[in-house]
Amino acid sequence: MTQINVRVDGVTYTDDVEPRTLLVHYLREQLGKVGTVIGCDTSNCGACTVHLDGSAVKSCTVLAVQADGGEVTTIEGLAPQGSLHPVQKAFHEMHGLQCGYCTPGMIMASVDLLKENPDPSDTEVREGIEGNLCRCTGYQNIVRAVQQAAGEMRGATNGHVSAADVDIAAAPHVVGQS
Repeated sequence: MTQINVRVDGVTYTDDVEPRTLLVHYLREQLGKVGTVIGCDTSNCGACTVHLDGSAVKSCTVLAVQADGGEVTTIEGLAPQGSLHPVQKAFHEMHGLQCGYCTPGMIMASVDLLKENPDPSDTEVREGIEGNLCRCTGYQNIVRAVQQAAGEMRGATNGHVSAADVDIAAAPHVVGQS
């Protein structure tokens, strides 16, 4: 066993871990951070994405001992208790999720993208989240959600989107009925 000290979602933990323990397993099994999901066990899907020292990482590719002395932010720690981060809010408002399995990792990757590029184009969003797979949505509403959040974070919008705007944006061939 190896002792690690790691700050997760603002709380410092000192724990003994097996040197081979993956960060995702440490977060879920020892700390109860089950919002970080295990999707593929091969680092292909990105569902387990967290922030380690401010950068997005797939926690199934990082050993818990590698996080020793570091700071980890999970989906549970992204916003203060009882509130949503602008990206979480936008995913909800813009229907950027369907089954929800990829959502925590997709949101964490999107937050990291917006830290580097606060006003991404459609293509830049798609490239920024390319390591995260979604099998349900077709990505269009995810891209819209990231751009909505980007606008809110820049102060370019009040963050309010009507359901009709979302429906028309998602399906431009559908004409709103009066």
